Amino acid sequence: MLTAASIKAARPKEKPYKMHDGNGLFLIIRPNDKKWWRFRYKLGGKTKELSMGTFPDTSLRQARFNRDEARLMLGKGIDPSITRKVLRTESSNASETFAVIAKEWHTRFKDKWTPGHAKRLWRTLEKDALPWLGKRSVTDINPVDVLSVLRRVEERGAIETAHRVLSIINQIMRYTVQTGRLESNPARDLTGALPPARVTHHAAITEPKKVGELLRAIDGYQGDIVTRTALRLAPLVFVRPGELRHAEWEEIDLASATWEIPANKMKRRLPHIVPLSSQAVTLLEDIQAVSGMSGYVFPSLRTKQKPISENTINAALRRLGFTKDKMTGHGFRAMARTLLDEQLGFPPDIIEHQLAHAVRDPLGRAYNRTQHLAARREMMQKWSNYLDELKNTKPIR
Repeated sequence: MLTAASIKAARPKEKPYKMHDGNGLFLIIRPNDKKWWRFRYKLGGKTKELSMGTFPDTSLRQARFNRDEARLMLGKGIDPSITRKVLRTESSNASETFAVIAKEWHTRFKDKWTPGHAKRLWRTLEKDALPWLGKRSVTDINPVDVLSVLRRVEERGAIETAHRVLSIINQIMRYTVQTGRLESNPARDLTGALPPARVTHHAAITEPKKVGELLRAIDGYQGDIVTRTALRLAPLVFVRPGELRHAEWEEIDLASATWEIPANKMKRRLPHIVPLSSQAVTLLEDIQAVSGMSGYVFPSLRTKQKPISENTINAALRRLGFTKDKMTGHGFRAMARTLLDEQLGFPPDIIEHQLAHAVRDPLGRAYNRTQHLAARREMMQKWSNYLDELKNTKPIR
């Protein structure tokens, strides 16, 4: 017979092990120190097991009561496992549906993501998972159910999206296990069930002559001043589109020509410094007269409380005649990475650090945000000068 003290004293081992209480009730202690109540019984010549909850949420006294209730059912020839499924279906316990737990997971972790990523993630769930899994209790979802959802996405040819949906469902189910509401993750073993996702790259112009043509086209953009300035600044700073559109005046010090992006806006959740060239400072000084009273450097035309949309830069490029397979807002990063290396000869680690990629020193330590700042400041000024040269080079007719 178990006691509350013996259960609390039980320590995890490398493999799960059991502590028996009697009349079919036992406790499984897992390597992660989770303690699950189980009830083993026989019916119709078959041995079955029924989950009785987790300790300490389900006390020893409650577990014994649950066991005795199940034994009473068995005495009447009723399978307690089937009875539980019927009751669960009838009650539609909203606190355990996939939709409710998905929302709980999203709310808990969204502060660790960029706003754009959090929004895209939830949009993917709403489109490709919640319509089929949302009203289901997480305890009733099995690998076949998850695979069925993935196949729907795969059948429309969106293989990369199917992988993304699997990743999201896997994270939600893992969270459900970690919070003690599910014993095993039904999405855990489905990684190999999908065809490999095709690796795609953001379209970018990297040939110097064509870069000059692009910059001249940008200078001739006839749209509003906020979009025009964002479009002209993008190649000079080559940050991610989300980081550019969410720029706020409080992050920018024009006197020291420095833009400090806080960690919560960065993909890797680390603060980042962008040295500003004299050309970038001039652009920002000009737009400050327009948006200086707003928190955002590039506010939406509809409301000063929001930045320009995630499609603004790409839409402007389309208006200029650059199709999505030719140039994107993200493509300014590839443009800088290529030409800073091939044309201007800057060291790759300086370039990668300015791109806010993971860069480590020879001992494997991550560089901090101020690493190589002087060299990066020099690089950013030379880069802006080089772009001016490309833009001002007259095309040969």
